[in-house]
Amino acid sequence: MKTITIETRSKTEITDITEEVTETVITSGIKDGICVVFTPHTTAAILISENVDPRLQRDLLGSLARIAPDNVRYAHGGGNAAAHIKSARSGVSVSIPVADGQPMLGQWQGVLFAEFDGPRETRKVHIKVIAG
Repeated sequence: MKTITIETRSKTEITDITEEVTETVITSGIKDGICVVFTPHTTAAILISENVDPRLQRDLLGSLARIAPDNVRYAHGGGNAAAHIKSARSGVSVSIPVADGQPMLGQWQGVLFAEFDGPRETRKVHIKVIAG
């Protein structure tokens, strides 16, 4: 398993981790199987989405902000309930099929780390490739 560390600079932001995921799959030597990408944070998420147009990332964050706005009073006392809701709606892991030693992502797909409660100095993402 490979663990990468991400430093975020904003309250909400998206970081493209497709290159790290692809490199981990290739260097694993596993030709066919599955790649699991997981973050152990309750105020972050792992997404598969288009990674070509950065405006889409802003649209994703904006849409989630409308679903769980920061300026609403929540019962959770931590002040970051909106971030927890965004994470729960988005998910903390994705599974990607591996074939011929490559992640089977579509032409426009990328693997993204989403921060909902930043900035944070250390966010972790675990990448595990499993033979199938």
